[in-house]
Amino acid sequence: MKKLKLALIAAAVAGSSMAMAQDKAAMVKQFLDLQRPGIEALARGLVEQSSAPIAQAGSQYLQTQVPAEKREAAAKAADAELKKYFDDAYPIVRDKAVNLAPDTLGPILRDNFSEDELRQLLAWINSPLSKKYQELNPKMQSALTEKLVAETRASIEPKMRTLDANVAKALGAPTEGAPPAKSAPKAPAKK
Repeated sequence: MKKLKLALIAAAVAGSSMAMAQDKAAMVKQFLDLQRPGIEALARGLVEQSSAPIAQAGSQYLQTQVPAEKREAAAKAADAELKKYFDDAYPIVRDKAVNLAPDTLGPILRDNFSEDELRQLLAWINSPLSKKYQELNPKMQSALTEKLVAETRASIEPKMRTLDANVAKALGAPTEGAPPAKSAPKAPAKK
């Protein structure tokens, strides 16, 4: 009789812990589903960030090397190429991010949040207050960015001009009408 009671208790405990694990897994999945827009935004940012140096270099080249009468057409062509890259790369990165999220973020959530904390987190994310905050967050970031740029422009722009000139000099590129730096003549090869 004792063995039967112990077996029933063990089965009940195992069953309840399995149910708790399934509940926790379901909450993690629900949380990740709710976070999908953020995951997709991360992928968008990575793709945009990857092409930003090319776009910046192209813009600088456009302004300094392309004749004024050809700039508009060249800019449109470059923009079309950047859009083509984005349209091709974004779905790849987005889909991979969405596929990686459960195996990457799921264990972190399961290991660091209790079932009760996950319930609270889901309640917060689904609350009207959270939705209002998420709607206002871009506006707040934009306001801070605008103010920050305005407040630091005077001290940062001279540093950027110096950096630009120093990098151009290091590369031997012309700077503001100056001829390119000439490399030292090579010594004849000895036989």
